[in-house]
Amino acid sequence: MITVHHLNNSRSQRVLWLLEELELSYEVKRYERDAKTMLAPAELKAVHPLGKSPVITDGELTLAESAAIIEYLLERYAQGRLQPSPGSPEHLRFRYWMHYAEGSAMPPLLLKLVFDKVAQSPMPFFVRPIARAIAKGANQAFIGPQLKTHLDYMEGELGKAPWFAGETFTGADVQMSFPLEAASSRGGLDESRPRLMDFLKRIHARPAYQRALERGGPYDFVR
Repeated sequence: MITVHHLNNSRSQRVLWLLEELELSYEVKRYERDAKTMLAPAELKAVHPLGKSPVITDGELTLAESAAIIEYLLERYAQGRLQPSPGSPEHLRFRYWMHYAEGSAMPPLLLKLVFDKVAQSPMPFFVRPIARAIAKGANQAFIGPQLKTHLDYMEGELGKAPWFAGETFTGADVQMSFPLEAASSRGGLDESRPRLMDFLKRIHARPAYQRALERGGPYDFVR
């Protein structure tokens, strides 16, 4: 039996979604973030040394990292579903977006989260103007332009096909959901990029996505 070690408001939500798309049986073990630090609880380190989510267990296997989990589930259980044929141009695009999601799209979003928290965190009054000036400078000089570049790039790519790997929905779209939901929450993604917003509307309307929300619980990135 597959067990998803599910942390609230985390990347593990897309693992639940993929499992629902594949109509596989699985169990959910829930973990809650610390209300102050927003970090995962120490109990997750008993499952995987990094103590982060997503993590799945499947028999004797323990596997972390979203892309590795998605690829494992597709190769092990999907029987060709939700992945292009090996060797096809679509499969190369599939592989590209599977890695782009965390390797390129997420870093500027994480930087924005960190610097926004710096600017908003309690601190001595004499330090506050300096910290806020640093955060503002980082956002204006680097983070903001990087986010714009990536959002413009993804918007353009969805002009070539309705889904990231091509004409059909695949696991790459599951993988890309998290950075785009994060971007709509805190990265400036709005109706000025209609293809990306339409992508989010389409995935949120999928029955499997809705079932995954029921299994995983409240998910703050959903509009």
